[in-house]
Amino acid sequence: MKKRIVVDPITRLEGHGKIDIFLNDQGNVDRAYFQVPELRGFERFAIGRPAEDMPQITPRICGVCPTAHHMAAAKALDDLYKVDPPVAAKKVRELLYNIFFIEDHALHFYFLAGPDFVVGPTAPKAERNILGVIGKVGQEIGLQVIEVREKLRGLMTLAMGKTIHPVFGLPGGISKPLAREDQQKFIDTAEQAVRFGQFSLKLFNDVVLKNQQYVDYIVSDTYSHKTYYMGMVDDKNKSNFYEGQLRVVNPDGKEYVKFPADQYLDHIAEHVEPWSYIKFPYLKKIGWKGFKDGAESGVFAVAPLARLNASEGMATPLAQEAYDQFYKTLGGKPVHHTLATSWARLIELMNAAERMKELANDPEIISSDVRVIPKKTPVEGIGIVEAPRGTLIHHYKTDDKGIITGANLIVATQNNAARIAMSVDKAAKGLISEGKVDDGILNMVEMAFRAYDPCHGCATHALPGQMPLVVRVFDKDHRLRQEISRG
Repeated sequence: MKKRIVVDPITRLEGHGKIDIFLNDQGNVDRAYFQVPELRGFERFAIGRPAEDMPQITPRICGVCPTAHHMAAAKALDDLYKVDPPVAAKKVRELLYNIFFIEDHALHFYFLAGPDFVVGPTAPKAERNILGVIGKVGQEIGLQVIEVREKLRGLMTLAMGKTIHPVFGLPGGISKPLAREDQQKFIDTAEQAVRFGQFSLKLFNDVVLKNQQYVDYIVSDTYSHKTYYMGMVDDKNKSNFYEGQLRVVNPDGKEYVKFPADQYLDHIAEHVEPWSYIKFPYLKKIGWKGFKDGAESGVFAVAPLARLNASEGMATPLAQEAYDQFYKTLGGKPVHHTLATSWARLIELMNAAERMKELANDPEIISSDVRVIPKKTPVEGIGIVEAPRGTLIHHYKTDDKGIITGANLIVATQNNAARIAMSVDKAAKGLISEGKVDDGILNMVEMAFRAYDPCHGCATHALPGQMPLVVRVFDKDHRLRQEISRG
């Protein structure tokens, strides 16, 4: 009987990862490790660079969610130079950020997570992709997804210069105002985005919620964890992706703490493990108690499910209707079912589309007053946004000339890292017994991380003084003959 099962590479995520599953003598899972073997050095790359370069440097971390890093960097520069952008600039930033949210959430649902629900978790491997989704729901729907994303990305290019590497956010505002003649394009696409949000929620209802087997997967203990949840909220505790305070609720859904961006170090600390390059943030005042559930553990979650749990509702009417249905269907707040994140993601897509429509129709977005020139000497700045994958923190320190002397990035997937590791371990233990395992079961183990939409290009960004290295030499029969290690 095999004592070790390796899933390498894992699939349908941003970045790289592997799963190591170790079985005991009975063929049951003793421990499953979610390992992140890649390493990127953006915190070190930043040192010595002018702070104003950060909105252009940090989007290179990830080509899937560059707008999140760009916007967090721009907000950190606002704080660094102690300058408050004009109202019009803030509204244009938020408009573009919600456009990005719609486009990114659509990418994950239809291309990455969708195949597990629409095609089925145990379908043949060759069908578990966007082509399989189109084959199941029809070519017309596939074309609609592509069309909406294309139009949204076109608007991002129009306003931000580039979609993947924006040239847009500046300390104190944005690089250029929106042209009056372009406003109607935003309004028209916003109307289409709202219809797309309604369509996507209906598709989830028809394909997933009406399939009892899928519902059983969602609510099963195999995919559930009772942890703390964190997300950004406005002054009414409604979910907000661009601006607000961070609210944390406990596993019972009660508020644990709410704090502004500049207090994040009072509440969040980071733990490391020798078997992964990712760091594991936890609630500082509770402490690191290991990979455990419950109120006594400092583990917390971010991303769509966490944001819904941490809020007291959505800020737009159609999203609020979907929010109410979500909790009514799943037994009330908070919802601890990891696979419900895909449904939460579509509720957020709806919220972003409605907010896009509100902002697109706002006459102030075409104002020419879009920047206040910084005049303060820079020292330290913190910028926080909600990336599609969860809370994203940029923290810079500079000399008096604005040259970066220190940078700390805590990205969404990092904030989720402990819960992701727990989810993979629990899924493996719940799905594998007596050594019986096949490709469908292993894909269902992968579903435990895929719901979080992790990005390990973003999350493994620290560069230690010396990179640990292990070289293994195998013979022609794949037997390990020699192992040399450093670090």
